[in-house]
Amino acid sequence: MKRTTVTLPQELVEDLMVVTKAKNKTQAVVVAIKDEIRKRKMELIRKMAGEMEFVREAEEIRHGDHRLG
Repeated sequence: MKRTTVTLPQELVEDLMVVTKAKNKTQAVVVAIKDEIRKRKMELIRKMAGEMEFVREAEEIRHGDHRLG
């Protein structure tokens, strides 16, 4: 794990610990960072909706892999 020093408002950290139900400040920050990353990835996926073209049907993808014999 990488050690980093960050200055944060005390009230914000306290609120974060309550919301995340974290046992310590590190755990609270890690949970918040993971949640933010997950949220942003989901936003990117939503933006891609309708932009991708699939040339194979789902059934073909599931059962049409000839390498499986």
